[in-house]
Amino acid sequence: MPELTCVVNDAPVAIEVAGETLLEVLRDRLGLTSVKDGCSPQGQCGCCTVLVDGQPRVACVTPAGRVAGRQVTTLEGLPDVERRRWTQALCATGGTQCGFCTPGIIMRLTGQDLAPESVKRALLAHLCRCTGWQTIVEAAEMVAAGGAVPGERNLDAAARRATLEGGHPQQVGPRVAAGDAGFADDRAPAGALVAVRRSDGAWVVGDTLTQARQRSGVVPGRRTTAPLRWPVEVPEGDWVRTLRTTWVEPAYVELDTSWCLSGGEPASPLGNGGAFGGKLHSAVTGVARRLAAEHGRPVRVRLSREDAVRLGLKRPPLAMGLRADGSGVVRAVRTEGLAHAVAQWFPDLVVEQVDVPGPATSLDLRGAVWAEIAAVRSALGSGPDHATTPEGAHCVAEFRGDTLHVRVRAGEPLDAVALRSYVIGAAHQALGLVRGEGLAVDEQGEVHDLTIRSFGVLRAADMPVVEVEIEADDRPPVAVSIAVLAAVAAAAWRVEGYPGTWPNGR
Repeated sequence: MPELTCVVNDAPVAIEVAGETLLEVLRDRLGLTSVKDGCSPQGQCGCCTVLVDGQPRVACVTPAGRVAGRQVTTLEGLPDVERRRWTQALCATGGTQCGFCTPGIIMRLTGQDLAPESVKRALLAHLCRCTGWQTIVEAAEMVAAGGAVPGERNLDAAARRATLEGGHPQQVGPRVAAGDAGFADDRAPAGALVAVRRSDGAWVVGDTLTQARQRSGVVPGRRTTAPLRWPVEVPEGDWVRTLRTTWVEPAYVELDTSWCLSGGEPASPLGNGGAFGGKLHSAVTGVARRLAAEHGRPVRVRLSREDAVRLGLKRPPLAMGLRADGSGVVRAVRTEGLAHAVAQWFPDLVVEQVDVPGPATSLDLRGAVWAEIAAVRSALGSGPDHATTPEGAHCVAEFRGDTLHVRVRAGEPLDAVALRSYVIGAAHQALGLVRGEGLAVDEQGEVHDLTIRSFGVLRAADMPVVEVEIEADDRPPVAVSIAVLAAVAAAAWRVEGYPGTWPNGR
């Protein structure tokens, strides 16, 4: 095998390589786990960004041989002062939630022009599902001004708020911004076999990720030119408001990954947050347990980005018509628990379920169906738009010129920075639902949008400024993200004149 010689984080490296990418060499051979794999080998999420001779480079599509004789720098190799400045600033602004994408963002921005518009342009190379971008831009401004001054935040209270909003235990702190939040793929034992899924559903095992992928024979997916479809027809009736939606990808960036020792318990794929409910039923844990028992040694199981799109749960496509009094009919793709849930939430609505070929759907995703109905009901009024969850969290949202103003009441805030970050993140997702998010699925149910850039997630350059007002509230803390999702979606829909479909920008 050819030998690769280069300098990584100021240390000379000489290792044999066999077709690996730079990403695999850095993570699996050198143990530099700040370099994340969110879409490999698509080269589209930016999580694996490193510096090669001082310039940002996406490691997952860079053959390791291309860096021979060159200088490679990862987050671990930045000067301590610079690394701390970035991680503290991102913590101080709430510019990181799960922490998966931020190491790559730091590497993109370090040494660059940190004016807000320049930062937004640089962030076009990245995908962050959690934060809504604004707090990342604010962190860059803080770094440009000399760095963060640690405040008096109670990070345990911040973690409690993050756990409420994310629906899964979550850490908060500078180490999270460095990508050190306990992701399963970062904790897999050295020397574990690697299993990837073949196109026929069988699992292929190799000594390395590259070897397993070569044996699987899977060709990376591409973005389709096929248009979106809205598969459910609006029920007949005399309606004041109607809406149709399509399949929507939760678009979590950390891929489903687990590992297991023979006879042990598999690592959770949920990571630091919970993927908006999209991984609650992930198959990777069961596969890891089975394969570790079969091989008698540790096995690391990974979904590709294409696997996650094809197999992962989606928001149920629906069509609804509402009368002025809020009553009406909701027709949706058949989804477990849907009729019972709607009857509990909105007893004046009739539910019709239809069978449509397509990816699996679930109510586990953040606010699925509830947020869509709540948004349309808000749109029956004159504004500003509002939503209140069954647990009593409340949000009011309206556009004031180009600025989105969001007011929330969520019980005891616990930590205002964390609460504000989740409000902005939920607003970002709501705007995406109305303006751009959707998957092309053909009449046979096959998903065609298989790249992370094809999901329609709103880019940093397209995100409006969000002003967040947190109302005083001495009740116990409750999650407010779902209320924000509904109220902001209604406000965005109002501004655009209530087109009959979401998204309307595709």
